[in-house]
Amino acid sequence: MMKKLILILALSFSFHTLCAQQKDRKFDKEKFKAELYQYITNQASLTSQEAAAFFPLYEEMLVKQRALFVKKKKSCKTKPADEKGCRQLILNMDKLEIEMKEIQAQYHKKFLHVMPASKLYDVLKAEENFHRQAFKRVAHRRR
Repeated sequence: MMKKLILILALSFSFHTLCAQQKDRKFDKEKFKAELYQYITNQASLTSQEAAAFFPLYEEMLVKQRALFVKKKKSCKTKPADEKGCRQLILNMDKLEIEMKEIQAQYHKKFLHVMPASKLYDVLKAEENFHRQAFKRVAHRRR
């Protein structure tokens, strides 16, 4: 599950980076978010009440996870000069990944208060599929 979270986050951030690098097309964060929310709503058959309760919590989770992802990314910019430094960097990266997973687990519990587990399962699958499709579209455009 942690690998899946990391994959989703990596795909999401890769998608953002790839889109931003395209000269002829600027990445529209709000459009991407709206498309994601619409896709999740449709694929998971969320009611308007479920969507209204879910998406603010979802956004909170993403903000917290992104902060840790950025921290992790910054720490990996340069390779430490010695074994001790490399070891510490690896342990710090592991710690950040665990923190991201703990945030996800905390929010899954919150999500379960606003929708049944079967719908949350559908939401998680929809999110994963959306990011995978978006990444493929961007990769295809770059060819």
